[in-house]
This record gives sequence, structure tokens and C-alpha cells, in this order.
Amino acid sequence: MEHVKEVVTTSVQDRVCVMTIDRAEARNAVNRAVSQQLADALRRFADDDALSVGVITGAGGTFSAGMDLKAFPTEGIPLIGDQGFCGLTRAHPEKPLIAAVEGWALGGGFELALACDLIVCGRSALFALSEVTRGLIPAEGGALRLPQCLPYHVAMEALLTGEPLTAATAERFGLVNRVVADGESLSAALELAHRIARNAPLALAAIKRVQQVCGGRSDAAAFAAQDEIAAPVNASKDAEEGARAFAEKRPPVWRRR
Repeated sequence: MEHVKEVVTTSVQDRVCVMTIDRAEARNAVNRAVSQQLADALRRFADDDALSVGVITGAGGTFSAGMDLKAFPTEGIPLIGDQGFCGLTRAHPEKPLIAAVEGWALGGGFELALACDLIVCGRSALFALSEVTRGLIPAEGGALRLPQCLPYHVAMEALLTGEPLTAATAERFGLVNRVVADGESLSAALELAHRIARNAPLALAAIKRVQQVCGGRSDAAAFAAQDEIAAPVNASKDAEEGARAFAEKRPPVWRRR
């Protein structure tokens, strides 16, 4: 059987899973192998009840140069079923994801970061959706999500020119959560991930679900949908444990039930 090179590596620290695109010789450009292996890693992360938060990053000082244009003529856009690019951009993951960005997050790489819930980046990071310069559009979330994250005119300039946003600009407009020294994005993302991972898994998943379900609805409809999501969380054993741990002045022990 033909050996498939490992181009996405994973490691676990307590309740946090780090998924690293490891194709540095190609600036972590995403071909079919990267897309499938990252999708597989995300699926394992989702299925493991011992894990609460995921971090996606890239090896060698680059997050990802996006879709591998050299592979495009033979492989096409490396989508994974109805889950999109790398099994993420059209998915609805229950657990929080953080992008730790160094260097370029270009095209599909930027779309992967936009599909995460938080972004931490190095000071020299650059974010670009340059598809228009190659006769394409950023159809895996870029054209949809960027105007939701930035003021409309700022987002449209980036989309229509294909020119990059600097880390400073991303920070100014709230696109990223942290800008840190180059080379420190992963450690900063892990610090944030561990803070999140201390919290109740059912509550974390419910907060994400509220964002996925309630956007664009009227206030009344949004509250009704939110209440349906929140009810089983508020009635859970973990909610009882949170109150009991507070009263007993000890860290809670979550059971996901």
C-alpha cells in the first residue's frame, strides 16, 4: 500500500488539541492530502470528549498560502464533501477553534482562519483574499465572512483588490484577538485555549450553537432559538457542578452531562 506523507500533525496539551499544517516547503499550501488530513484531525478532535478546544496553525513561520495552485489543474478545489475546504469552512464545529497565524494567511488559508472562533497572530502576519488576481473568488467563506468581521468598505477593498491586511490593521478593526511578537502566536493561542478549556464543555458548545443558529433572526425568534439551546445546558449535571464547586471554593469537574 502506498505510504501517504503526514502533512498535518497533531499534539495534545491537557484538553487542547493543536493541529499543524506541516508542508513548510510549499508555505503550507493546501492540496488534497492536506485538506483530507486536516479534516480527519478535526473529526478526531470533535469525537474526543477529553478535548475541549482546538488550535490550528502552520509549520515553518507560515499559516497557509491557501489552495495549492500547482495541484489545482489535476486535483481541483480540495473540498471535503459538504464540509468545505479542509473539512472546516462549511462545517459547524461544536468546539471552539483558535487560529494561530504566523506569516501569510492567504486565500484559503485566510478562510480557514475566518472559520475559527478566535485568531491570534504574529506582528508580521499578513491576511489576504487574493483570488480575484487569479480569476477566482474566495468562495469558502472569505466573501461571506470578511464583511461580517470588518466594516463593509474595509472588507470590500480587501476583497476587490486582493491586497493584504497587516496584523496592525486586523487588530485595529477587531479581526484578531491578539497580536504578539513573531513566533509567539502558538504559545499565545495555547494560553487562551487553556483559559477556555477550563470552562464547561456543554456551555462552550451551546454558545457556539447560538451564534450558528440565531444570526439574522428577529429578537423574538433569536431568543426563542437561544432558549431551546440553553435549556438542556441549564438543566445539566455540569450546571449543578458549577454551582456546587463555586459554593465549595474548588475547581469544577466537568462530565459533559
